[in-house]
Amino acid sequence: MEKDANSQAVNIRDNHDSLIQTLENQVKNIKLSSITFSMVPSPFMKIDDLFTLAKLTFSKLKNEIDGVVITHGTDTLEETAYFLDIFDSSSKPIVLTGSMRNYSEIGYDGLSNLASSILVAASDDSKNRGVLVVLNDEINAASEVTKSHTLSLDTFKSLEFGPIGIIDNQNVIYYRGIAQTKKVPQISNLKGEVEIVKVSLGQSSLLLNLLIDHKISGIVLEALGRGNVPPQLVPSIERALKENIPVVLTSRAPKGRVLDTYGYVGGGRHLKNLGVIFAPNINSQKARLKLLLLKSHTDDLDVIRRYF
Repeated sequence: MEKDANSQAVNIRDNHDSLIQTLENQVKNIKLSSITFSMVPSPFMKIDDLFTLAKLTFSKLKNEIDGVVITHGTDTLEETAYFLDIFDSSSKPIVLTGSMRNYSEIGYDGLSNLASSILVAASDDSKNRGVLVVLNDEINAASEVTKSHTLSLDTFKSLEFGPIGIIDNQNVIYYRGIAQTKKVPQISNLKGEVEIVKVSLGQSSLLLNLLIDHKISGIVLEALGRGNVPPQLVPSIERALKENIPVVLTSRAPKGRVLDTYGYVGGGRHLKNLGVIFAPNINSQKARLKLLLLKSHTDDLDVIRRYF
């Protein structure tokens, strides 16, 4: 991204060739080649784009390369990273990176983030760790990381557990492992729609009923606290389940897991007894992608439940 001299608005600039040339002097023992997949802002990314990108990425990893680095706008970077993480598996590293400052700004961080990502992708220690996100010289797992700040350079955080490693003086250092992400079954094409509904105090069933009327494929509830909803939402949740629409529960709290603790109407225990599926340790945007892939594989709610 670069600032327009007249409007001062920030827009896309295709300068990947010059970036690669600059980086070749910084990572002299690593051979680089580049592919332009798309040139769009990250809010323009669609589910079909993720599916195509995933197939391209894993096809390249079957060739004689050591790893892949994907540059990506930061707004939806964590979703693309998580989609790749659950879509397929490879022992070779896949690293996503981006830039919080545009190319025109003092302290542009894109070049250092890209250099660090290349080092991570080329490191033998990065193998069998799933998809990784590298910015600000920190290495985070796609399953754990989220964008936590609209501006800060260290916006990408694994809020619950912290980064799994760092890049220091061109050395890739890992501090810990992570639980292996369970891959979803392989599918030939995506189908259906899944939407997220954020729950708030006194919320009505209006949005849920509209989605059900729309014949939505699945619903992710970003619920309160431990995984609870206002009682007036319960009838629409029951209606969705009766129509075989999976309802997946996450929390709007940024840390901690959902659990069937509370037994009152709309409490986690009550919702679980109704058939709501719990997504214990992932946020709503990741749960949506997982549910979409699973719904493209099966309509069996028990199978979907097992994968969560």
